[in-house]
Amino acid sequence: MFVTPAYAQAAGGAGAGAAFAQFIPLILIFAIMYFLMIRPQQKRLKAHRAMVEAVKKGDQVITQGGIMGKVTSVGEDQLEVEIAQGVRVRVIRSTLAQVVNKTEPVAANS
Repeated sequence: MFVTPAYAQAAGGAGAGAAFAQFIPLILIFAIMYFLMIRPQQKRLKAHRAMVEAVKKGDQVITQGGIMGKVTSVGEDQLEVEIAQGVRVRVIRSTLAQVVNKTEPVAANS
């Protein structure tokens, strides 16, 4: 009726393979989260950074606050955006949400 110490000791001796098998679900969850959440966010951040760096004078932009305007001057960290005729605001470059219309350089006619 009573369990002897020898039986109790033998039953608890799980191998290293069983300990590794317990971590497999955690590893799989991390891998799924990386490919479904972390990696796409990094791609989106990289694309936004490239878009912000490529903004130039004449582009139409939308800020994160919802203000739409045309870029009139470009600084290192700031842009000057004309939101109405004669109304210009300074905007931090990183607060741009989207570039609506990009200006293309005029091709020289030969």
